[in-house]
Amino acid sequence: MKRVFTILAITGLLFLGTTQNTFAQEDAQTTEQVAAATDEAPTFHQALKQRFIEGGPFFMGIVLLALVLGLAIAIERIIYLNMSTTNTKKLVDEVEQALTSGGVEAAKDVCRNTRGPVASIFYQGLDRMDEGVEAAEKAVVGYGGVQMGLLEKNISWLSLFIALAPMLGFMGTVIGMISAFDSIQAAGDISPTVVAGGIKVALLTTVFGLVVAIILQIFYNYIISKVDSIVNSMEDASILLVDLLIRHKK
Repeated sequence: MKRVFTILAITGLLFLGTTQNTFAQEDAQTTEQVAAATDEAPTFHQALKQRFIEGGPFFMGIVLLALVLGLAIAIERIIYLNMSTTNTKKLVDEVEQALTSGGVEAAKDVCRNTRGPVASIFYQGLDRMDEGVEAAEKAVVGYGGVQMGLLEKNISWLSLFIALAPMLGFMGTVIGMISAFDSIQAAGDISPTVVAGGIKVALLTTVFGLVVAIILQIFYNYIISKVDSIVNSMEDASILLVDLLIRHKK
């Protein structure tokens, strides 16, 4: 999972560097001029690129970096959570059959060969079975907390990027408005032409910041719902395991 995050982060940095070079090399040609030269309406990609360039390299680049890093964390979490999903009913049935036919060691082999936090919790409980049911129950509860921490790993960073993207956009808005008032002061005129550039930059940074926050928020909500689903399965399975161990002891 760390490899996935590293690859996506490096890709984002390379893309950011390419974007900054584009800012330095391209002139201030507008989307309307491109459309007039080609006699065609600009594509969505061309319009998006043009707006991104007009927003300015500094704040737009930081917002883009927040999007790339946020998506890297989101993709890593989604892959990890999907790999952590287990068919709890099937696992409980297999553990029960193993306990009946081969005892605790056979049940531990079933858990060892099954991936996911539920199987890991089962293994810890079965491993403490020789100390009694209460010890096994404590092991299940304690290790369940550890697994919850692993499921929620790096989610706080995703929420940080969700909050940071619109804040950066609003900061760009404030700076753009300051630039517009500086232009008014320098020109001694309040005509629309004088202030249009600064106001456009202000609005573009806000729009891109909000778009990034919306995209990451969708991923965040999906990840949280996935974590809650797995945690509920863990809790239900833990109760079933304790019941199995009590019946097996009898």
